[in-house]
Amino acid sequence: MTTLPDTSKPGQKKLGLVIDLDTCVGCQACATSCKEWNTQGYSAPLTDIDPYGPDPVGAWLNRIHGYEAGEGENRRALHFPRSCLHCETPACVTVCPTGASYKRAEDGIVLVNPDTCIGCKLCSWACPYGAREYDADDGVMKKCTLCVDRIYNENLEPEDRKPACVRACPTGARHFGDLGDPNSDVSQLVAERGGFDLLPQMDYKPVNKYLPPRPRRSDANPVPAAKLETVGKADGSVTERFFSWLDKALS
Repeated sequence: MTTLPDTSKPGQKKLGLVIDLDTCVGCQACATSCKEWNTQGYSAPLTDIDPYGPDPVGAWLNRIHGYEAGEGENRRALHFPRSCLHCETPACVTVCPTGASYKRAEDGIVLVNPDTCIGCKLCSWACPYGAREYDADDGVMKKCTLCVDRIYNENLEPEDRKPACVRACPTGARHFGDLGDPNSDVSQLVAERGGFDLLPQMDYKPVNKYLPPRPRRSDANPVPAAKLETVGKADGSVTERFFSWLDKALS
């Protein structure tokens, strides 16, 4: 099967996203901007079949799920954006029989070559995060590319050399940078806010991180952000119940 590059070297560049669940409002701006940019980008197009009919089907590289958690005055809405996490040891890459799924050594981005993908869906079965999308029109798998054709585009202004989802977010809930550099803005943000991995027990080492929602003042037992790493040891707070549920759902 497909091999992985060595990402253990000191200073290895690891581009990825940091998503703040405290400030995400579920507006779908990141999903629509992602769809718009990537329909004309690296693995275009992202097709839609019968979009206004009773059974629409289409490829989306970024999806946002909304949940309600808690009861009474502690009830709150939580929004969970989901896309490829560009894991350091991605199972989707190692199961690919043609090498179409691959991880770039220079920046850690996981991509799919549409010219060699045969649409066998092994990668989607291997991915525990549900981040792979099968494009029924093209017969190939597609996924978040971190807008690789945008972030290195020198024809764009420097402030626009970010993934489309990051540029579109109206609340600043999405951050982009090098998570392999401990001094980068995104790495410092993760350290300050207790950023965490999804399903760390599976050891795929996702590069993308999530920042936990801050406890509300009305929560009876507010939980420090650092404690949210102990998913499953819920003390009844809204945030811990949400992550406990999310861990089970993704598993």
